[in-house]
Amino acid sequence: MVSYTINVPATSANIGPGYDVMGLSLSLYLTVTAQVSETDSSGAVTLVYEGENQSGLPLDPRRNLITSTALYVLECNGFSEFPRATQVTVNNRIPLGRGLGSSGAAVVAGVLLANAVGQLNLTQQRMLDYCLMIEHHPDNVAAALVGGFVASYLVDVDRSGNIPASEADQAQRERELSAQAADSSIRLPQENIGHFLQLGCSPLIKAIAIIPQFELATSKARAVLPKQYETKDVVFNLQRLAVLTTALGREKPDPWLIYRAMADKVHQPYRMHLVPGLPEILKTFDPDNTPGLLGVCLSGAGPTILVLAIDNFDKIAAQIRAVFDRHSVETKYQVLDIVSEGATCQMSPK
Repeated sequence: MVSYTINVPATSANIGPGYDVMGLSLSLYLTVTAQVSETDSSGAVTLVYEGENQSGLPLDPRRNLITSTALYVLECNGFSEFPRATQVTVNNRIPLGRGLGSSGAAVVAGVLLANAVGQLNLTQQRMLDYCLMIEHHPDNVAAALVGGFVASYLVDVDRSGNIPASEADQAQRERELSAQAADSSIRLPQENIGHFLQLGCSPLIKAIAIIPQFELATSKARAVLPKQYETKDVVFNLQRLAVLTTALGREKPDPWLIYRAMADKVHQPYRMHLVPGLPEILKTFDPDNTPGLLGVCLSGAGPTILVLAIDNFDKIAAQIRAVFDRHSVETKYQVLDIVSEGATCQMSPK
């Protein structure tokens, strides 16, 4: 039996003004272990969850996001199922539906799983292409795949066909085209769907995640956003985003420069009513009255609050949790590193 261990970091997207653009990878992980039989070629998949953050997740390989993603990638490369009988064990430490990239991590894990069990030897760029056929915005998956502070963008693609719903060298391309010729329903990713750039981030900066104990579906958080924006609001975000991409990488972070650069007029104002206490949190805490704080924002679609800080991490978390307490919202918190390494896969024969 051969065993593969896949680790994918949690991510925080947007970081204030970078809606659907920016992502940070964090030291909180989804771990997937695949034990592959060397003798049983049935292709049967057994799916097991361990630990927390598993409630409501399907165990049917065709419905589970990790394994359905893996099956999609395998089908695009000439496999109708897993090459051999495989037990997939999932230990997910990323809270579900909290704005910490749990679905993006599942998609990335599924792509790495297919790459491992199918021995596909996909490039990192091609793996990102597959991720973006399923996860329709690049901020979380790019950061989860490559690690660090990441800016990314996505080109328009056709996602009809055999692609799971979310929430290459020449040999690789020939394998994909052969699979599509055998089954016309297979929708191969275009090449280079997503593009990314890893930006600098000071090692002094840590991320404080204050996590309300309720879920907020990304679809619900996106539904409240307007279809059109005023030019002045778009310019407001562009100005701050341009500064933020450099400000976080400076050797000695400038608190007020970062704090002001993390302001937003594109998504957070429209999501205030979805997270009790959010308006007060965004208005109350700043580098002067909260020493060590650099910036505060909604993490992804929420409801998690992301604080970037260089000191007083537990004290800052306690102050923000007190706001949630006043709104009768139970919370937990974690102080996390911003990790430079993205998703990994290690093989160990047994």
